[in-house]
Amino acid sequence: MKTLNIASIPGDGVGKEIMPEAIRVLEKVAQVHGGLQFKFEEFPYSCDYYLKHGAMMPEDGMDRLSQFDSVFLGAVGDASKVPDHISLWGLLLKIRQEFQQEINIRPAKLLKGINSKLSNPKDFDIIVVRENSEGEYSSIGGRIFHDDNEIAIQNNVFSKRATKQAMNIAFDLASKRKGLVTSATKSNGIFHAMPFWDEIFDEIASKHPNIKSESKHIDALAAYFITHPHELDVVVGSNLFGDILSDVGAAIMGSIGIAPSANLNLNGKYPSMFEPVHGSAPDIVGKGIANPIGQIWTAKMLLEFNGEANIAEHLLKVIEAVTADGFMTPDLGGKYKMTEVTDEIIKRLDK
Repeated sequence: MKTLNIASIPGDGVGKEIMPEAIRVLEKVAQVHGGLQFKFEEFPYSCDYYLKHGAMMPEDGMDRLSQFDSVFLGAVGDASKVPDHISLWGLLLKIRQEFQQEINIRPAKLLKGINSKLSNPKDFDIIVVRENSEGEYSSIGGRIFHDDNEIAIQNNVFSKRATKQAMNIAFDLASKRKGLVTSATKSNGIFHAMPFWDEIFDEIASKHPNIKSESKHIDALAAYFITHPHELDVVVGSNLFGDILSDVGAAIMGSIGIAPSANLNLNGKYPSMFEPVHGSAPDIVGKGIANPIGQIWTAKMLLEFNGEANIAEHLLKVIEAVTADGFMTPDLGGKYKMTEVTDEIIKRLDK
């Protein structure tokens, strides 16, 4: 019997509501397929935890999380309680960076039954590969002077090793899909870092002659996500560009509430972390209408990257069958409650 030890962090807002729904689904998956079981331990790290203890997690929090196979996160942040930069750097980015989760994977796929925000979306199936550990999300820099003379300086960090790693993964994924990698750049405006990025992309592309490659400036590529998403396959971007594009991808899927993501540690020293793209949505807390699909699709990615690809694909097919038959929460134009959507997914896992 294979056991996956999972640290669950519901976090803030709707994270506390959708996490139990996804765990119900994973437990049903284990029951249906056999040979697999989950052991979950919940951690209360959140903005509420910060208000009580002055930190997003205790001093030994990372050591405790490091003992698990994966971290399963709900949603982090509530600006009405804690400034976003504190919750982000104190929990989410802390885990990503200290656990060396250098790659972020976010799919953007139009599920059956869901109406995209686009007028003519066709079928699109995109994967955004985001360098997750450096780039524009750096704490290097500072602020000097006061009043109208104040200056803020922010330094970006791009290493050849991390950049090559993200691009190699993008080409590997494309080799199993439609065979196209698109690089997000801005070398016409960012003088040092983006030409460096482009040079490495060209180098990696030259080693994959059977895979098509192209570079698009970030502003044009963001527009392309809206106008021609069906022509994209695998998109690779820096930390900031990948973050922006994957949110655009979530929007054209119909709702950010269904978008999943994976933060991957590739050296095996620390656990990877899996989280939906959406935020804590405090405005709908307690209404029972939070969309559980983002967290459940994220559970699919957790299964996949823990060696259970077949089970993961079965779960995604069930999710899509449920949306195809109209079992959706109000953010997708549906009439069903959060628990009703989960119940339908669980029911169909038996079939």
